[in-house]
Amino acid sequence: MVAPLTGRLAPLGSPLSYVLRRLAPRLAHVRNGGRRYDVSVAVRDSRSDPHAARQAVRDLADADGAHLVLTMAGTRVLPAVTDACEQAGVPCVSTTFPWQAYVHTRGAEPGHRFRWTYHFAWGLDDIAAVFADLWERVDGRGAVGCLWNDDLQGGLLRHDRYGFAPVTSPRGHTLVDLGAYREPSDGFQAQVGRMREHGAGLVTSAATATDLALFHRQAREAGLRPRLITCSRWLTYPHTHTTPAPDVHGELADARVATLVYWSPGHPYRSSLDGTTCAELAHAYEQDTGAAWLQPLGLAHALLETAHHALAVADDPTDRASVAQAIGGTSLDTLAGRLDWTRGPTPNVALLPLVGGQWHHGPQGPRLAIVSNSAHPGVRLTGELTPAR
Repeated sequence: MVAPLTGRLAPLGSPLSYVLRRLAPRLAHVRNGGRRYDVSVAVRDSRSDPHAARQAVRDLADADGAHLVLTMAGTRVLPAVTDACEQAGVPCVSTTFPWQAYVHTRGAEPGHRFRWTYHFAWGLDDIAAVFADLWERVDGRGAVGCLWNDDLQGGLLRHDRYGFAPVTSPRGHTLVDLGAYREPSDGFQAQVGRMREHGAGLVTSAATATDLALFHRQAREAGLRPRLITCSRWLTYPHTHTTPAPDVHGELADARVATLVYWSPGHPYRSSLDGTTCAELAHAYEQDTGAAWLQPLGLAHALLETAHHALAVADDPTDRASVAQAIGGTSLDTLAGRLDWTRGPTPNVALLPLVGGQWHHGPQGPRLAIVSNSAHPGVRLTGELTPAR
């Protein structure tokens, strides 16, 4: 396992480490073809850095003789892991960001088939569809200001094939690019000006919490108040390691931020390993750690379920090529939903559905409520979408 135990992505490492400890007894061995195999798990810290992540893969492949690598990371670290696995000839299963980004960051196009590396997630088109549903509930078909950076995320969101426009334009939405910015930003005066110029009452973004809070504050100071902000990437769960909580969370509590939801305690799934429900895992995490549940918890659990399944059904679980072939043929019900690599939107990818959530703030702190389930009616609503006044 290559996990961001330290560095800016450490909030991803926490649920991964927790699930690994929780499932350790069940992961200690696997039965395949009537034979019992002992399983050892080696964990290497990516340090949230691409170079360290590549070295971690080399260590796992060479020193540890890994038959399978698992990882959760960001848009720079995850491709470093997957590319290193592809080069080393080690099967890899990854998750945490849209499949188009997974393909694009590796210099490939949809339809390309990797030999060793597999991913499960959702698409940029799925995010766009969820956000469009939220916009329509608040402001019909009004102009939407797009606060997108000048890096990979912004480029993909603007993409004429992969991005938001192919999904939202046919639904009648006008996307207004507020202008690319460099992260971290020292000011959004130009973007606020474009928002005023185009009369954008809604804003969508993939900004960090810090940048989004700065934008919202400067918009308010200019007399503008977005009725709703939809934000992916950083706002799907609280980045407590990287966010100066008092001012940032206070500002965002006032911003009515909605986001995508890929996993929650209310999702109707069970573990393929022991039947644990989403609600039970979330409750256990909160009881054992004292921290609130967070979305990557379900993905981390599904990673380990997939690994166990692949080793159990591979023709030879000690042969890397056999394990990779087993992953490619996997269709498995997990705690994150059904993962089916035989029907992906592109080779090597299994798709997860999304619903819409909004951060509601109360005496116990922020709570991610499910406010839209059009794409997945099996997930019950736990709150109402509330626009800013």
